[in-house]
Amino acid sequence: MSNLVSVPKNGSLTNTNSNSNFPTLSNWLDDIFNRDLPSVFTSNFNTGITLPKVNIKETADAFMVEMAVPGLKKSDFQIDLDNQVLSISTETKEEKEQKGENYTRREFGYSSFKRTFNLPESVNDESINASYLDGILSIVLPKKEEAKQKPVRSIKVL
Repeated sequence: MSNLVSVPKNGSLTNTNSNSNFPTLSNWLDDIFNRDLPSVFTSNFNTGITLPKVNIKETADAFMVEMAVPGLKKSDFQIDLDNQVLSISTETKEEKEQKGENYTRREFGYSSFKRTFNLPESVNDESINASYLDGILSIVLPKKEEAKQKPVRSIKVL
């Protein structure tokens, strides 16, 4: 006597005795590779610090760059301008050592980042200034006089 197997419209064969609670190897691998990577893989491995977020705002007179980088000192920043490219970077190292009667504990920490921005020709690169307050690095990029927006004026028809 032969057993007939019903074939669904999509053409796949199904086993009615299978336990659907156990994932197949392909489903398990798909699950691993299709989910988001843990934040430990998308951040700095040593410290968990990610690339700092930046806000850029334009006014009539300047561009303003604000970067959230709490926990640093003013002296930790290196800001360079080279060929209309603004580079903001920092590198911090920390070493701790604790000695006990039967042990020595050492911890090393390292974090760094570098962000670069291509500046428009309208920036007056001689007047750029930066400040650091309450974890926010602020950089003001003043515009050249000819690039500043002029106020609206009315023209009379003669």
